[in-house]
Amino acid sequence: MSAVTTSPPLSGVDVILPCLDEAEALPWVLARIPHGWRALVVDNGSSDGSAELARELGATVVREPRRGFGAACHAGLTAASADIVCFCDCDGSLDPALLVPFVDEVRSGTADLVLGRRRPHGRGAWPAHARAGNVALTLLLRRRTGLRLRDLGPLRAARRESLLSLGLTDRRSGYPLQMVVRAAEAGWRIAEHDVLYLPRTGASKVTGTWRGTWQAVRDMSRTLAEPAADGGRPR
Repeated sequence: MSAVTTSPPLSGVDVILPCLDEAEALPWVLARIPHGWRALVVDNGSSDGSAELARELGATVVREPRRGFGAACHAGLTAASADIVCFCDCDGSLDPALLVPFVDEVRSGTADLVLGRRRPHGRGAWPAHARAGNVALTLLLRRRTGLRLRDLGPLRAARRESLLSLGLTDRRSGYPLQMVVRAAEAGWRIAEHDVLYLPRTGASKVTGTWRGTWQAVRDMSRTLAEPAADGGRPR
């Protein structure tokens, strides 16, 4: 995987990395965290030594025994202390160095939530069934909120206190979508930018199969069916 040229790093940023058996990808992912930022690896019950390796590589490790992508993400958000937090998958499919302009945009006040639109690069980077599920969900999201997003990818940045004010409750696959729905209903400015999406390291825990994709879509569909919440305005 090639290096990416970025602007000078910003300080005071926590990068939340939900992790379940990602020891193979961790060295590359953590090496791509911008200088001065803190990596928060949220171990969600790994059995391959991911937590120990992450700690050896200088990351802060948070343990979340409750299984679920949302549980891991929210545990990281709760443990974070920086004003601005980012989310990134820990499987090597996304480069955390690409978050620098996202943080710039949040810090300058241009946007309240910045999302990465995944552009697959390399064979098998984004299986057809996972892409189809994503398209269906973005259409449902548009129907509910009016947002014309093209992806619900995991690479994102926002202010920590503002995210906490949304009162996110999903602890499964619906967490990323619930974040966007509640942010939109609270009047947040939401931006979306293209990012390279690389073939992941190891087997996917969620969208690697039609069954996993269907379960994720089902979780997210439940989120879209929830009544509108009184989300907090960005601070």
